[in-house]
Amino acid sequence: MSLTIATRVAPHKDPFIIGLATTALHDLTDVIPTVRYATVLTEDGFEVDGVPAYEEDRLSSMASSIQGLCEAVARELTIGRARYVIIAAEDGNVIQMRVPGQQLVLAAVFELHENLGAALTTCRYAAERFGAALAVS
Repeated sequence: MSLTIATRVAPHKDPFIIGLATTALHDLTDVIPTVRYATVLTEDGFEVDGVPAYEEDRLSSMASSIQGLCEAVARELTIGRARYVIIAAEDGNVIQMRVPGQQLVLAAVFELHENLGAALTTCRYAAERFGAALAVS
């Protein structure tokens, strides 16, 4: 009798997940053209995909840390599950959120003049569609 061990490809190396991430990111940038950079990352900081193509995974590693901190704060304060993070800076804004039902995060950097409500709604929509596509696969 032989033992079979199932191996699973890491999300940041899985062509199917990368393809869905690419679609989600392009959906986001098609609606909100003021996106400077957007990425889908694993919760441990590996970039799945990013638009436009970016040579470094700096945003992915920083977003991973921020997501973990945000979720820990919400848990420790017993205020429920953290839904999203917004960083408002002098020259732009960052919005990030977990992809529903997944160990993935969507993070996007927007120009300062972008409407935060529109950016948040578009990010949420892209993350939800991405999560739903992964759930049915």
